[in-house]
Amino acid sequence: MVKRQHKIICLVLCLMLAVSTVFVGAVSASAATGDTVYVKVNNGWSNVNCYMWTDGLGSNASWPGKAMTKVEDGVYSYTLDKDYTMVIFNNGSEQTGDLAYPGHGKIYDLSKKTWSDYAGAPSQGPTVQTPTSATTATTATTATTPTQGSEGTTIFLNNEAGWATPTAYMWNSNSDSNGAWPGVKMTNIGGNVYQYTASKTFTSCIFSNSGQSQTGNLTAKDGYIYNNKTNQWSVYDTSPLQVKEFTADPASNIYTGTDVQLSATAANKSGAAVSYKFSVTNAQGGTSTLSDFSSAKSVTWTPTVAGEYTITFDFKDTDGNTNSRTMTLEVKDDSALVKPIIKSVTPANLNLIKVNSTATVTVKAGGGKTGTNLLFYKYVVTDPNGVQNTPYYTLNNIYTFVPTMKGEYKVNVYVQGSDNSTVNKTYTYTAADDVTEPTTVVVPTTAPQPTTVPQPTTAPQPATKPQPTTSPVQPTTAVQPTTAPERLRGDVNGDGTVTVLDTTYLQKSLVHIAGVPSLDQLDLAICDLDGDGIISIKDATIIQTIVVNLK
Repeated sequence: MVKRQHKIICLVLCLMLAVSTVFVGAVSASAATGDTVYVKVNNGWSNVNCYMWTDGLGSNASWPGKAMTKVEDGVYSYTLDKDYTMVIFNNGSEQTGDLAYPGHGKIYDLSKKTWSDYAGAPSQGPTVQTPTSATTATTATTATTPTQGSEGTTIFLNNEAGWATPTAYMWNSNSDSNGAWPGVKMTNIGGNVYQYTASKTFTSCIFSNSGQSQTGNLTAKDGYIYNNKTNQWSVYDTSPLQVKEFTADPASNIYTGTDVQLSATAANKSGAAVSYKFSVTNAQGGTSTLSDFSSAKSVTWTPTVAGEYTITFDFKDTDGNTNSRTMTLEVKDDSALVKPIIKSVTPANLNLIKVNSTATVTVKAGGGKTGTNLLFYKYVVTDPNGVQNTPYYTLNNIYTFVPTMKGEYKVNVYVQGSDNSTVNKTYTYTAADDVTEPTTVVVPTTAPQPTTVPQPTTAPQPATKPQPTTSPVQPTTAVQPTTAPERLRGDVNGDGTVTVLDTTYLQKSLVHIAGVPSLDQLDLAICDLDGDGIISIKDATIIQTIVVNLK
């Protein structure tokens, strides 16, 4: 009887252990309050939302959830206010399936559809602090004045949210931080700007209002300023020539042949005029100038070879001040890409179109390497009054419409593969009466046309030459320099015509591709189409415009 009771007790204990194991497993697979959810946006979405819930216990918001915060290029995060077990990532129209959240520090790849560890995720320790128990901790005043020449991480806060006492909590691990929560009181250095310099390098930080309102777990960016209203990092620049912005659109998921819009904005405190220069350096160290110093704040770069590139933004003003910024972009090969991608749309975004004249939208797309390998296009045009056309999918990558009134037109371009995977992007155009037609930038008309070649009847007749009539007359050699057709401007490869091959040829030369002459070997008179005295990507863009207008 005793043995039997012993067996029963053992069985009960084993059952309890199994139940507790399942319970612990369920808890570890949920997103606890303060956890940060990460997603890698590499599928063409321009925005991403996070919808989280626990069955029977509610969700983090009504559909489509909360807008996620950009952490770095292609990576977005969302910090939880409650405990949830399920998540859906979406852009408002497209979405993932119902995903079980695996826990803190994980990132979901939208293309691979897999979870993995996110290297940039801070440890979970700081978020389990109880802020209300330490709201009066102000004893760490000895660190509020940054030490000059310190080797530690310096961070800035733009206190647009109006916090009374901004503090900075920084850490590398649970046992390595800049002090007890909520960290160190920051120093006001003027206006809404606060500064804190740590005594060492830290990888993560949280800004808070002395432990009350707080940000999520952030990657500490040395020399950057965080806006607690917009929840965005930006470069904190104190030089006389301040860089306000430098961007690439797109900045991720760039494929060969994609038009990348590089833009920058800088300002001088005294109001001096600013000039901008854009250049690109490939992985082999070859550098090409896309646009030399001018007032132009943007340039379009179209990479033709996959690889890693460094974009350099240079700035100078009339006071003699200079500044610069760099960013690294990865260009991928799309020759076997399944998902569709939009590489460019002409006219480019924010261009002008003419009222009561045909507007032609041309799409260059890639991907779709599956099934029939066909790409399908749909164009949704919305006029200034909000009236839309009746869209349908077509194989035609060119769409025309006539704007009948002045104002803003939006064209939403959809590209779909044979597997129904779809990408879309909206372009905005302003319809006006006075619009410079694209043909004004076409320069082949300035090149000698075949009709200007002297006709044989105008060539000197043998009888008029003071040569013996028995001597062989060579009229062609006598007039060869003037009668030979001159090479067309834009005919970079010298084949006698201006085609898209010339654009590719010039782009390869710009990035120093083997087998193509270097820039100093090209004919400036033929290749410098914009007349600025240099051969750059702008000339390749003009050739593309020429080709479109010649078709």
